Amino acid sequence: MEILKMETNFKRNLFWDIHKLKMNGKLKNQERELINLYPDMEYQEIIGFGGAFTEASGYCLAQVKEAVANYIIDDYFSENGLGYSFCRVPIGSSDFSLSSYSYLKNSNIETFSIARDEQYVIPMIQKALAKNPNLKCLSSPWSPPAFAKTNKMLVLGGRLLEKYHAFYAEYLTKFVVEYQKRNIPIDYMTIQNEPNATQVWESCLYWAEEEANFAKNYLYPTFLKNGISTKILAWDHNKERLFSRAKEIYKIVGNCISGMAMHWYSGDYFEEIELTAKQYPNKLLIHTEGCTGFSHFRKEDEVQNGEIYAHDMIGDLNSGINGWIDWNLVLDNKGGPNHKRNYCNAPIMLQKDNSGYIKNLTYYYIGHFSKFIKPGAKKIGFSKFTSKIEVTAFKNVDGSIVVVLLNRNEKNQEFNLHLNGETFHDNLDGHAILTFIIK
Repeated sequence: MEILKMETNFKRNLFWDIHKLKMNGKLKNQERELINLYPDMEYQEIIGFGGAFTEASGYCLAQVKEAVANYIIDDYFSENGLGYSFCRVPIGSSDFSLSSYSYLKNSNIETFSIARDEQYVIPMIQKALAKNPNLKCLSSPWSPPAFAKTNKMLVLGGRLLEKYHAFYAEYLTKFVVEYQKRNIPIDYMTIQNEPNATQVWESCLYWAEEEANFAKNYLYPTFLKNGISTKILAWDHNKERLFSRAKEIYKIVGNCISGMAMHWYSGDYFEEIELTAKQYPNKLLIHTEGCTGFSHFRKEDEVQNGEIYAHDMIGDLNSGINGWIDWNLVLDNKGGPNHKRNYCNAPIMLQKDNSGYIKNLTYYYIGHFSKFIKPGAKKIGFSKFTSKIEVTAFKNVDGSIVVVLLNRNEKNQEFNLHLNGETFHDNLDGHAILTFIIK
């Protein structure tokens, strides 16, 4: 068997150091320090990996030369880049917009317009689709139009007024239709971004019963009436309440909600994903947002941020998720623009003078998953000898096996990768990540 090995190691200044190796049959009787792979044991299927087409990201792309913007798109969506295949699209404004906006200012649905998105958001998505025509999109609203809410504002929470439920379903349907007209597929939609949070930026509160009934009685029927096959997801908030929210949602709805979405901001809570996956094996689980706070690119921050990403991705994947989406694709050198000064990092950020861009270490850590675990891949069984190495393993449609190993400790760790009677010996340095592709 042939192995392709990819390593990212800050200590040795390695970023995607790639070379080919061979499994060594002479070590087949090795019994210690084993990571055993069982490709005949298959679990959930992967939709893909990606980031978010925010207005902030689109604006940043528009600030650089066309050639530079094309390089950024290539770095994300080509096979030579991260191979992104599954991305998120805000419906209207979010905190990472230049200002607050919605597609309507009054209740006349005929005045619905996505003209604002035409300037920065849609051109960015179209560039990505040109690079990867199989790209799937998931959309999320941060707030209904202000007039349809109890507080009459896009920001500071509030709730969707009951008398506007049917109207809002039409609003969301119009969004899908208008994007489809521009050859942008909206394959999935969450009902509300972070429905349990009152934010100083765009936000709206939903109880579980409200989410379920809105989907069951309004959004799903309106999609059907308009011939829309977009799958609806609930929750779209932190993992600590994922299972309890799923139980509340699914006892009310049937097939009209296809799964649950989640963020990472309250902590790991991988057990919440695992419980939900086991209780509802036919429903999707998708990580839709995660980021780290803005930092000034110190070496320690870079390594820590990369490991935060890899640790969460491994834990989520092992617990049963079907897709993993990062937050902003591109930001400026200050972690914006953000109209509420809620700045954060992104895998790619512009240089101060917009002449070029830098790739944060998170870019390379994400690549250990997105470059090699392809859409349609299935998680496989494995066992490992130590908790010091974090591991996940997948089998692609072409039969290749992908194994990702993370060491967040200072000391290196030797191991033996064992598959079908053959064993490969290697060493994982402290604070390093490795990916093996076995063919």
